[in-house]
Amino acid sequence: MSITREFLRRPWVTGAVAASSRRLAAAMTDGLDLGRAATVVELGPGTGAITEAILPLLAPGARLIAVEVNPVLATRLAQRYRDGRVEVVHGSAADLPDLVPHPVDTVVSGLPWTVMPAALQRQILDAVVAVLGPGGRFSTFAYAHAGWTPPANRFVAELSARFSTVERGRTVWANLPPAYVRRAFEPRVPAQAPS
Repeated sequence: MSITREFLRRPWVTGAVAASSRRLAAAMTDGLDLGRAATVVELGPGTGAITEAILPLLAPGARLIAVEVNPVLATRLAQRYRDGRVEVVHGSAADLPDLVPHPVDTVVSGLPWTVMPAALQRQILDAVVAVLGPGGRFSTFAYAHAGWTPPANRFVAELSARFSTVERGRTVWANLPPAYVRRAFEPRVPAQAPS
């Protein structure tokens, strides 16, 4: 599978130019206690670089649901994991509550947050919080060169509004381009709509 080819064909859907490195994938799963998770959701798995890091950490019987909006990548990923270890769902992360059973223990995201419109960023983060259980965990990454931009700052503010704890990991230089991980823990209870 070539994520570069899909980026060139559909840059508005495929946010990465190259697949994540093994070091970034390891950083994405670090500190999430995936061995205790019953259900893990991966958003934007692309070619499966981070999927491959998640699978060995899961307990027997745990579910990994990969939500991919790019139809070519979703089809190829489903073909790759015909053994049933991964359930691939072709759809948008914004529709997460309709796509996966919840509560979910952990959401790992490879989505391109800094190129998304603000409204879509908020919609997807709300969907993530809606499916996570009370002690839920969230992990995502950002490219180091874009970490200071207004969309990146907006994303951090949105993340902090939805989780009790937000952490930034070290920069993974052995990735193209270099990236760092953001982890968020304990989603805040969504505000109730006025009746």
